[in-house]
Amino acid sequence: MNDPEASTTSPQDSQLIASLITSGVTIRDPQTTYVDEDVEVGPGTVLYPGVILESGTVIGEGCIIHARARITRCRLADNVVVFDGSILEDSVVGEGASIGPYARLRPGSDIGPRAKVGNFVETKATRLGAGSKASHLTYLGDAVIGDNVNIGAGTITCNYDGEAKERTIIEDGAFIGSNVALVAPVSVGAGAYVGAGSTITRDVPAGALAVGRGRQVTKDGWVANRRGKKSEGG
Repeated sequence: MNDPEASTTSPQDSQLIASLITSGVTIRDPQTTYVDEDVEVGPGTVLYPGVILESGTVIGEGCIIHARARITRCRLADNVVVFDGSILEDSVVGEGASIGPYARLRPGSDIGPRAKVGNFVETKATRLGAGSKASHLTYLGDAVIGDNVNIGAGTITCNYDGEAKERTIIEDGAFIGSNVALVAPVSVGAGAYVGAGSTITRDVPAGALAVGRGRQVTKDGWVANRRGKKSEGG
């Protein structure tokens, strides 16, 4: 019969956790926190319950790693915040950046200082520049994104044509509206705007506005007419 008072942490793990606490790391629930032996965590960092830090990970000072985050072979600079449920693999995160909640950094992601990767955002082999943000519901794969770029909700870099992966380049200060599909290989110049709902297949020059969507058609009174026809037919 299991002893409800027994620790779920092995003696070796307990020693490692105790060592981190002594060095200035705050661990909210040592019983549910897992840290591999070669992981480095800077003082002032806070680990919330259920955090998993796997081999090869280095976390800087003053970071906050929220509940149930899993970080594997990553390097996080100082003052990074990783929100609940996020998964980070083989990636680099710059100082003051925030990740999640429920974000995924796949291998080759390089998130710049003060950048934001928001909820349900996935990156792969992508550089997101300093101060840039992809706040929600976005896939960024095989992309180079400059500084202070806004990526709207629902944006996708269409990086795979069925045979090869292609690259998307978005230069500094560009604004990508919501629900945009960027069909690689394609580039968006510095300071350019891409209108919401666009499918972009050609390069957008610096400072330009690109809109690639069908024209809206509005038919006044259509609903009443439709109901009237149904009544006559009934």
